[in-house]
Amino acid sequence: MKKKMGRFAGIWLCIGLVAALGILCRAQAQDGGAKFVVDPNWPKPLPGKWVIGQVSGVCVDAQDHVFIVNRNDMTDKEAEVAQQAPPYIEFDPDGKVVNSFGDWKVVPNITHGCTIDYENNFWTAGNGDGIIQEYSHDGKLLMQIGERGVVDTSDGTLKGRALNSSHTQFYMPSDIAVDPANGDVYVADGYGNSRIVVFDRSGKFLRQWGHQGTKEEADAGVGGAFMQVVHCVVIGNDGLVYVCDRQADRIQVFDKMGNFKNNIWIKRGNSLPDNWGTTWWIGFSPDREQKYMYVNLIDLEFT
Repeated sequence: MKKKMGRFAGIWLCIGLVAALGILCRAQAQDGGAKFVVDPNWPKPLPGKWVIGQVSGVCVDAQDHVFIVNRNDMTDKEAEVAQQAPPYIEFDPDGKVVNSFGDWKVVPNITHGCTIDYENNFWTAGNGDGIIQEYSHDGKLLMQIGERGVVDTSDGTLKGRALNSSHTQFYMPSDIAVDPANGDVYVADGYGNSRIVVFDRSGKFLRQWGHQGTKEEADAGVGGAFMQVVHCVVIGNDGLVYVCDRQADRIQVFDKMGNFKNNIWIKRGNSLPDNWGTTWWIGFSPDREQKYMYVNLIDLEFT
C-alpha cells in the first residue's frame, strides 16, 4: 500500500537549504500557497560530540521523519574536539535524533542525495563514486548497484572519459527516484555521465536516455541533451519524470520511457551552460494534484 505523504514532504527542499545550519523551514499557508518560516529550534542538539559535514541530501518519510545525508569532511580542528557524525541521520518531527546508520567504508564516496520510497526504504548515491545503495528504514543495507570505487569511464576511474553506457556502473550519480507503481529505480547519472538510467526492483538494467549536450542544444531546449550535471530526478503524481538539467537552467520533463515532453525554464540571464545552474533539486507540494513545484537554487527560489 502506498503510504500517505507527511506534512513535511512537500517542503524538503527548504530543509535542504538550511539543514547544515541546524535549522528547519516550516510551511504556513498564505494566499493558497506556502510561506516558509525558519524554526531556529530545529533540530535539537546532536548527541555526544557529533559534528556534521556538508549536508548533501534531505528526504522525508511517511511519518514526517527527516533524513539527512552527511559528508565525512570535518576539519582537522573539529576532529580535535569532536566526532564525525554518521553518514545518515534520522530526526523525528521535533528534531530529535532517533536513528543513524552507515559505515564510512561502505557508503558511496562523497555521499549525495537521498529518497524514501513507497516501501519506506532509503536510497542514496555518491558523486564521487559509481554506485547507488538501498537501505531498510532502520539502516540495513538491502541492495547496491555497482562496485564501490569503480565508475563508468574508459579506465574505470574518476579521471577517465565518460562512457555514458554501463548497465552496472554509474559515473558520479546524484539522485534517485523510485516508481511507486512497480518499483522501478530511476537514477540521475549525474556529475560525470549525462543520462537517466532505469533499473527494475531487483537491480536489472531496463533502459536509459540522455547524452552530453552542446551549447547550441541547450539554447534550443533540445530534450535529452544534458549540460553535464543531471542533478535530480523526481516522478510526479502525473506519472511524468522531472529531471534537473542544472547547467542548462531548466527542468526537462519525460514520460517513463524517456520520451521528451517539455521544458520548464528557470533562467537568470546567464549564458548557457550556466556555471552554477539554477535547477538543483525539485519537489512537489503534498496535495494529490501537486499544485506547487518547489525548486532549490543557489541564490534564487521559484514556486
